[in-house]
Amino acid sequence: MVDFGALLRPGAGVWWSQAAAEPRPLVDQLLAQAGGLGPLRLFTGLSWNDQLAQSISPADTMVSYGGLGALRELGTTDQLEVVPCHYSALPRMFAEGRLPSDIGLLQVAPPDADGMCSLGIGVDYMADALEHTAVLVAEINERMPAAPGSPRIPVSRFAATVETDRPLQEEVRRPAGEIDRVIAGHIAGLVDDGDTVQVGIGSLGAAVYDALAGHRDLGVHTGMITDGVLDLIDKGVVTGSRKQIDTGLAVAGTALGSAELYTRAPGLPVLFRPTSYTHAPQVLSQLSGLVAVNFAIEVDLTGQVGAEISRGSYLGAVGGQVDFARAAALTGKRSIVALRSTVRGRSSIKFALDEGVVTTARADVDCVVTEHGVAHLRGRPLTERRRRLVAVAAPEFRDELAEAARAAA
Repeated sequence: MVDFGALLRPGAGVWWSQAAAEPRPLVDQLLAQAGGLGPLRLFTGLSWNDQLAQSISPADTMVSYGGLGALRELGTTDQLEVVPCHYSALPRMFAEGRLPSDIGLLQVAPPDADGMCSLGIGVDYMADALEHTAVLVAEINERMPAAPGSPRIPVSRFAATVETDRPLQEEVRRPAGEIDRVIAGHIAGLVDDGDTVQVGIGSLGAAVYDALAGHRDLGVHTGMITDGVLDLIDKGVVTGSRKQIDTGLAVAGTALGSAELYTRAPGLPVLFRPTSYTHAPQVLSQLSGLVAVNFAIEVDLTGQVGAEISRGSYLGAVGGQVDFARAAALTGKRSIVALRSTVRGRSSIKFALDEGVVTTARADVDCVVTEHGVAHLRGRPLTERRRRLVAVAAPEFRDELAEAARAAA
């Protein structure tokens, strides 16, 4: 048991690793002791800790770059403070002390013969944050693999450790539906052999990877790799042989998938790098074949994208969408935004964004894809953009959208 009372002062800021690298035992211990530590500011990204909403003291505040996973419930209790930012900005914000960083909680691989612990498949923002964090506490998990490219930390750097032997959190995969597969087929038609792809996560992301199975020599540069990438590596589709940088290697910040993905990570041609590399404009600008595939909650008739809020609740994040979309649109190959044409009986193509929050600017969107086709927007004036977006909206909403567009002209 870690005595956090000996490590923390009242009002301190604590961050911890996200997704499969989340150090759940440490987080649970921290929250169990938090009531006696005074108000704390906490930071993480994607979390599957379904006890967060019940365990966080009313005096404490969770800070994040979005409302992902278990953080969504905190958003309904005003305990979630969302910092709207590009993912590429996280390293700088940690460096400037703008995010909680008095103490960091990590999950790492067991120390090697030199006493060095790998961050494993959880490099991401954690590798950047730890450079600006005085106190580190680690869960040393026997099952965390020492992945290629992952920074190594001397075990002596940790103020305290706990040793575990537990499975890494696996992704809860929903099978792709027919609409997802149709959308993915349209997207696959926009990707050429030899391109370098970045694909969002979820069932639609999995469908996109499946649809790319007939391609050759694809590269991958993304924030998070999934089983979809593993499948394409096994099929010889993802080789990275035509990438302008990191040739022959896929690049990611973290992995999110099955136990097989984690077990095989050390032997895969995948380089795990920090956010300051995976999302950096100066890095992405070197990938002239970059195709960014991102997903949206809503898109308006000019191509503005909303990917954060639905019906007043935070469900997503700015994340890396703009980092990749802008690089793909300006110096890469193509920026694609995809979404189902309807959600709960309402059109996802809107005359104006319901929430009024623009995640990705229309100038950074080359194509919008729904199950009804592809709206090519690059170089098109607003009147033509509206016409093309109406054409990929659900048929039952097209007349209404067209009339709204004519009234605004």
